[in-house]
Amino acid sequence: MANSKVVKKESSGWRTKTDRFSAFSPKVIAMIAEEVVKRLPKRQNPGKKKKKKNKKLENPIFLDTSAIIDGRIFEIINLKIFNGTFVILESILLELKHIADSQDLVKRERGRKGLELLEKLKKVRGIKTVFLSDEHEKNLELDKIKEVDERLIKASKINKGKIITCDYNLEKKATISGIAAINVNTLANVLKVRAIPGESFEIKLLHKGKDITQGVGYLDDGTMIVVENSSAEVGHTVDIVVSRVIQTTAGRILFAKKIR
Repeated sequence: MANSKVVKKESSGWRTKTDRFSAFSPKVIAMIAEEVVKRLPKRQNPGKKKKKKNKKLENPIFLDTSAIIDGRIFEIINLKIFNGTFVILESILLELKHIADSQDLVKRERGRKGLELLEKLKKVRGIKTVFLSDEHEKNLELDKIKEVDERLIKASKINKGKIITCDYNLEKKATISGIAAINVNTLANVLKVRAIPGESFEIKLLHKGKDITQGVGYLDDGTMIVVENSSAEVGHTVDIVVSRVIQTTAGRILFAKKIR
């Protein structure tokens, strides 16, 4: 009885869903399946977390610990002559905190002063300051590097940035790695007053030199002037003429003679 009914249905043109679907060729079915898959929302694998993309830094300038505790660079930054974003790594902040907690009074004061200057810099309008979190450093795989200097160099290289430092060795390492490094000490020496032999002016002598006959004074920018045969004039202002200029790693030293 059941078989006769099935035959009747087939003879009357009735078809099951399976019958109708099988009317399509395998090629058409494959095309439909491919289109359906394309339109389905992509499911994320819950086992894998997507890494957050780090926001691109605009013309980054990385500050080193030595430049921060030195403090002079902040006066230059406040002039707004730099075009870019000042960046401080989390590892640099940690180093500063260790210095601020030091048993050494001088180190402790310099560390705290550096943290204060960073806090003020963050609030200055028109100057972009970014503090890179520990997570950001991990995304850049900086956590695998122990030395802070090496982290700074790698971060600068990845972000195509510059480094500001007072550390001569870091400056040289960065330069070798193809990174532009600005040494605050070099910058200060370049900006010092130029004096040439034969130039005359007056100077106040503050103390005696290495030789007991010498008197020593300083220009406004800190340049030392050693005046021959003037130890008796210490504490007084004298007229001098520059006789020679010596360039040292610490800066320029002027030697002069007292005008009689």
